[in-house]
Amino acid sequence: MNPSSLDQISRTQLLHQLVMQVNFYELNLIDDGKLKYAVILAKYNDQWVYVKHKERQTWEIPGGRREANESIEATARIELFEETGALTFNLSPLSVYSVKRDRDDESYGALFYAEVLELGPLPADSEIGQIRIMQGLPSD
Repeated sequence: MNPSSLDQISRTQLLHQLVMQVNFYELNLIDDGKLKYAVILAKYNDQWVYVKHKERQTWEIPGGRREANESIEATARIELFEETGALTFNLSPLSVYSVKRDRDDESYGALFYAEVLELGPLPADSEIGQIRIMQGLPSD
């Protein structure tokens, strides 16, 4: 076997490990107890709100992990504030989603939409380094 064949096998194996499947479900179809995450599509002044985590280089939508004894809506409200500084907003659930990687169990979350009316500064202990308001999708 030549070195280029080995490189091709390694790339194929790596790609196989990265393959994931995302599914969307109607609200209330998946048991609430399975919902571990809340992510929020947020708009402010008719533009999308994106966040950049201090330890990552990509723009993302706000969201996070549900804490014990917390409703999934409370998770969305808390994460939206902590990651964007949103002070006043209207929040609506859109759907439930799941992510399944090859060898992992399927994990579930809730997708919300927020119309942000007022933004304040990021909380001092925020894991977010920067927020950006954009018309469309970020390039990174």
